[in-house]
Amino acid sequence: MGVWVVHIPSVEVRAGISHAVLGWLLLCMGGGAFAGLQLAGPLSDRFGSHRTLPVAAVLCSGSLVLPGLAENVWALGAAVVVFGFGNGCMDVSMNTHAVQVERGYGRPVMSAFHAVFSIGGVFAALAGARTISWGWSVPLTLGCIGALCAVASVLTAPTLLRPGTLSAADARDTGTVPQEAGKASGAAAPVEAPGADGPADPRTPLPQQTAVQQPAPPPEALPAPPVKRRPPRRVWALALLALILMLSEGVAYDWSVLHVKTVLDAPAATAALAYGAFATAMTLGRLSADRVAARYGPVFVVRYGAGLAAAGLTTVALSSWVPLALAGWTVFGLGLSGCVPQFFSAAGHVDEDASGANVSRVAGLGYLGMLAGPAIIGPMTAFMPLNLTFFLPVAFCVTAVFTAGILRPPAAARAPVSPAPARTGA
Repeated sequence: MGVWVVHIPSVEVRAGISHAVLGWLLLCMGGGAFAGLQLAGPLSDRFGSHRTLPVAAVLCSGSLVLPGLAENVWALGAAVVVFGFGNGCMDVSMNTHAVQVERGYGRPVMSAFHAVFSIGGVFAALAGARTISWGWSVPLTLGCIGALCAVASVLTAPTLLRPGTLSAADARDTGTVPQEAGKASGAAAPVEAPGADGPADPRTPLPQQTAVQQPAPPPEALPAPPVKRRPPRRVWALALLALILMLSEGVAYDWSVLHVKTVLDAPAATAALAYGAFATAMTLGRLSADRVAARYGPVFVVRYGAGLAAAGLTTVALSSWVPLALAGWTVFGLGLSGCVPQFFSAAGHVDEDASGANVSRVAGLGYLGMLAGPAIIGPMTAFMPLNLTFFLPVAFCVTAVFTAGILRPPAAARAPVSPAPARTGA
C-alpha cells in the first residue's frame, strides 16, 4: 500500500488524468475494498482467518502491479478496483486474526500490529524515493514489491494461529476439557443402571443394560435453530467514528505526496518523504499506544490523539515552507496513530463468535471513508487550492474529540479483554 501511495503522482501522469478524476478513481478503489471487506469478514468467521488471510494477501500483492500498467482512465479504474478488492480482503482477515491473538494476551496489543503495518509505509517511502531517483519505471517497482510481498505471504502462512488454540491452552492450565473436545469425540458418557453398587459379573448377560437410554430432553432443552443475529448498535457507532477518522487518515495516504510536490513545488524524491514522515510517526505512536490504552483507556487515546492530529493538519494547510509541512504531516500521523486500532479491537471483542463480521462492518465503513475522503478532496480542488481542502478532515478530527466517548464500553462489559478463568486453591 505504501509503494502505491508513493507512486500515485507517477500513475496519474502515466494515465493522463487530473486530480479530480483521480479522486473519483480512488473512490472506485474504495468500492472494491468495501466489497472485499464484506466478503472476507464472514468467510473468516466460517473458515478461520488463518485460511482467508494468505489467499487475500497473495491476491493483494499480485494486483499491485496493475495500476502501474494502466495507460488510460478506464484501465486504471479497473486496476484500482481489483487492487482495492484484494486489499479489503486482506485487511479484514488480518485484523480479525489480530483480535484472536489479542484475546489470548488479555491486554491491548492491536496497536502493535498496526505499528508493523506502518513500518511497511516507512520502508515504502524510502524505497520509493530511492527507485524514483534511480529512474526505475512504475511497473518495475510495483511488480518487484508485489512479488516480494506474495512470497512473504506464502512463507508465513503456516505460522498463523488456528482457532481454538488459545482456548485449548487455557483448558490445560485449569484442568478442564475444552468444549470442542467433547463435540469432536462423539462419545456418550457411560450410563450406570440404577442401584448398581459394583461391576457386574462378566459371565452374567446384561441385556437390560443395553436397553437403558437417557430420557428424551424436553422441547425447551433442545438447541434452538441458528438465527441471524443483528449487530449491536455499538458496532455501528464504532463504525461511524472509524469512518470520519479514517477519512482523515486517507488524506495523508493519497494527498500528502501531491501536496508537497504541487503546492510547495518540492522535487518528487522530497515529496515522497511527506508520506514517509507521516508513516514514521504512525509507527512510533502505535508502538506506544497499547500502553497508553491499557493505562488510560481507548477514549483517552482517541480524544487527545484526534486533537493532536487536527493541530498537525492545520499546520500543513497553512504552511508554505517544506520542512514545516513535513513536521505537520508528522504530528498528524502521531495523533491518528492510536485511534483506528481502538475501533477494530472494540468491534472484535463485542461478540467472539462474530469477530470477523463485526470487524468487517467497522473496517468497511472506515475504509469507505478512507477512500471516499480523497474522492471528496479531488473535486474540491476544482474551486480551491489543495491545502485549503485539508480543513475538512481537520473538522472531522475535532468532531472525534467530542464523540470519543462512544468507545467507552457498557458498565457490564468493562472487563479485561480475555479474563482469566477463576482458580481455586484446591
